[in-house]
Amino acid sequence: MLARSLTVVGILVLVGSVAAAAVAGEAPALKKGDRIVFLGDSITAGASRADGFITLIKGSIDAKDKDLGVETINAGISGNRVPNLQARLEKDVLAKKPTIVFIYIGINDVWHWKKAPDGSMKGGTPMPEYQAGLKEIIGKIKAAGARIILCTATVIGEKNDGSNERDKMLDEYCDASRAVAKDTSVEMLDLRKAFLDYEKANNKDNKDKGILTPDTVHLNAAGNKLVAEQMLGVLGVPLVVPAPAPAAEKKK
Repeated sequence: MLARSLTVVGILVLVGSVAAAAVAGEAPALKKGDRIVFLGDSITAGASRADGFITLIKGSIDAKDKDLGVETINAGISGNRVPNLQARLEKDVLAKKPTIVFIYIGINDVWHWKKAPDGSMKGGTPMPEYQAGLKEIIGKIKAAGARIILCTATVIGEKNDGSNERDKMLDEYCDASRAVAKDTSVEMLDLRKAFLDYEKANNKDNKDKGILTPDTVHLNAAGNKLVAEQMLGVLGVPLVVPAPAPAAEKKK
């Protein structure tokens, strides 16, 4: 009798675990009239071009259910760091009345660090300011009632063996983003991990660019596709890549 009871308990625990895992893997459904703001730097600013990740996301959402009327808003500005996002949050995000906000930042907070003539490092965002700034941004967006997805930064150099000049610092800032997401109880989208996994699988020659970026940082078509896939994943929408336009007929 005891053995049977333990078996039943074991089955219930297993079923409960599977159910919990299924629930954890489900993305909250998009709602009619959702307004999605993408807050970031030049990587986001360029994401509204034809092959950009915002364009791909919008097209994929419309392909799944155009009647939802989901609006996408590009709030990316070149060169931005976390302090810049803090300064323009009201105008570029909160005033848009978003229901979902992707925060995709961190590259310039690291990349802008330069060694001054006196040997000190200047130009980037000190770690305490980076963390406090993200928490302030998240707090204000939360107060506005929007769903938040905080993304880790991606790459500054595409070598897959950790030998890019900024890898160590970039990983530290991505760890900080992960910690902030946990501390503030918001969703974390680990783009850094997705990019590293992709590079290990596809960058066999260990190139510093040309796989997901044209210049070690900004996204090419493959990079935009990868980001779109990742972001759509947390929205519960499959990626739909538009068919290439037919080539123009040659003049006779």
